[in-house]
Amino acid sequence: MSLTKTKVIDQITVTESGAVLYREATRILEDGVEISKTYHRSSLVPGQDLSGVPSNVAAVCGAVWTAEVVAAYQAAVQQQQQP
Repeated sequence: MSLTKTKVIDQITVTESGAVLYREATRILEDGVEISKTYHRSSLVPGQDLSGVPSNVAAVCGAVWTAEVVAAYQAAVQQQQQP
């Protein structure tokens, strides 16, 4: 009996505001047959530090987060903080 554990980013979504949502699946395999799967979800907002973020997710952020997207997101956040 051989148990292995793998982690993979199996879903990346970009929202209208430019936020990037991603899901990491952790799979436990016994002799190549999946016996368990769990998920961990994370989100990133435009302009956020990408240290420690999986490279494929960072690549999507780099492509999506243009200067205009980051500026629009920051303006929307400032507008929501106004009393």
